[in-house]
Amino acid sequence: MACPTPAAVRLRAVSAVYGPTTALRDVDADVPAGRVTALVGPNGSGKSTLLGVIAGIHPVASGAVHRAHAFRPALVVQRSAVPDTLPVTVRNTVAMGRWAHLGLRKRLATADRAIVDECMERLGITDLASRPLGSLSGGQRQRALLAQGLAQRSDVLLLDEPAASLDAEAQAMITKLLGEVCASGVTVIHATHDTGAALHADHRVRIEHGRVAVDDAPVSGLPVPASGP
Repeated sequence: MACPTPAAVRLRAVSAVYGPTTALRDVDADVPAGRVTALVGPNGSGKSTLLGVIAGIHPVASGAVHRAHAFRPALVVQRSAVPDTLPVTVRNTVAMGRWAHLGLRKRLATADRAIVDECMERLGITDLASRPLGSLSGGQRQRALLAQGLAQRSDVLLLDEPAASLDAEAQAMITKLLGEVCASGVTVIHATHDTGAALHADHRVRIEHGRVAVDDAPVSGLPVPASGP
């Protein structure tokens, strides 16, 4: 068992609904800071809702979320959630990761464009910059969405099934990238229904029917807890 680590996020008795369904029930979980955490469970178990709660974009029905990270989490959605008809290029997609930093400017500054270029280069998609997102293969599209997440420059990166339906090479690339991001001090949380992929994580939380079945790495108390999204 891993040594106790300070928590980036702590959830206590969290319940949440998705439409008419109670998606999460009395969830208690700790997310260790600066580690890779895998949310494991079958489709429909509540993993995506839990990511939304951690991201602060899905409201809780009850319970509390305590945070000790500095920036708003960066959420990378499933590539299937992005319609093929969306009229954006790869560069536009990655640039969306900078929108929260623009304020009243509404236009990318030189520093923002440099971050976009750096993230595309890191994911090996610079040559795809002018391509429509909908024209890409599954692996290429996932790289573009990952680059968008990295462009947000958050200290918490959330990913919903980042390697689902990808070939072995693409899956290995994503696993390697998540390790590199974590090594830079970022807390990484990714949802997966693949227990094999979860073995590469430092910490695993198994969700079944909206409840935590296993939390395999307890962490120490929050250094400076603050409630709310």
